[in-house]
Amino acid sequence: MPSRHASEGRKPRRFAASATWSLGAPETAEEIQRGYAPLGKLGWVEGKNLHVERRYANGKVELLRPMAEELVRLKVEVILTSGTAAALAAKSVTDTVPIVFGVTGDPVRTGIVTSLGRPGGNVTGFSIVSTELTAKRLSLLRDLLPAVRRVGVLENDANPYFRVMRNDVEDVARTLGIQPIFVQVTTAGELASAVAEVARRGAQALLISPDYLFYDHRTELMDATLKHALPTTTSHSYVQAGGLIGYTNSISEQEDRIAALVDKILRGAKPGDIPVEQPTRFELLINLKTAKALGITVPQKLLLRADGVIQ
Repeated sequence: MPSRHASEGRKPRRFAASATWSLGAPETAEEIQRGYAPLGKLGWVEGKNLHVERRYANGKVELLRPMAEELVRLKVEVILTSGTAAALAAKSVTDTVPIVFGVTGDPVRTGIVTSLGRPGGNVTGFSIVSTELTAKRLSLLRDLLPAVRRVGVLENDANPYFRVMRNDVEDVARTLGIQPIFVQVTTAGELASAVAEVARRGAQALLISPDYLFYDHRTELMDATLKHALPTTTSHSYVQAGGLIGYTNSISEQEDRIAALVDKILRGAKPGDIPVEQPTRFELLINLKTAKALGITVPQKLLLRADGVIQ
């Protein structure tokens, strides 16, 4: 039941969202409903006391700053972004409108916040622990395929996250005895050829890191990996599209905690005083249908660790 504070006033409160405003493609009605359900539980109901301005860049990085400027002109109360590039674009155009980043890999090293504990300025948000996730994904891949020594890594140079990630991937891979093979991708039309290049260079598997270009075309990307018989280690969305093994933070926890941040700011808290949230729950998903197609037998001990399997 909406709180009295959240329901007061005739005009709906305004905020821009990039789970609705982002570098990615428009969300489906189902994604919007799921993403805003946690805010509804906190008393913020779209069309009643909440108005949402939705903007999508459809992969065009050059649109992010103009979109952010437009949102500032609309005098929204908080801008919710998703992804490193969107957060940096919003920060570049305002130091007064509160910004909540929905997902970033390393907000400190990419310059979004000063520190996780005291982000400072007008920004806070939810950060995935990218280095730890990379290490876990590669480790799970080795548990599944102990003979793997060469792993392809797709990079989108338009995403600032990849500029700080490469050294981390190299360090993590080295500790596992894995040689990473980096291949650049900048457009959707290059995805299939990038996967082919990974295979041509002798990779035995593929690591896919968070990126909207990859996410928006994940079905096409997974089809290409199956065509070249490349096992993938990645996040759940890709596994549901045909990837082999996925390890990621709990999406329900992520959505709840982002909603809590937005709620605090709409009730008057200063974003710079709110510590950046980090995930505490992680889930393992295995696609047995894909494993069968690749001729891979998943060890029972790994199946027992899985939070879910796709038959």
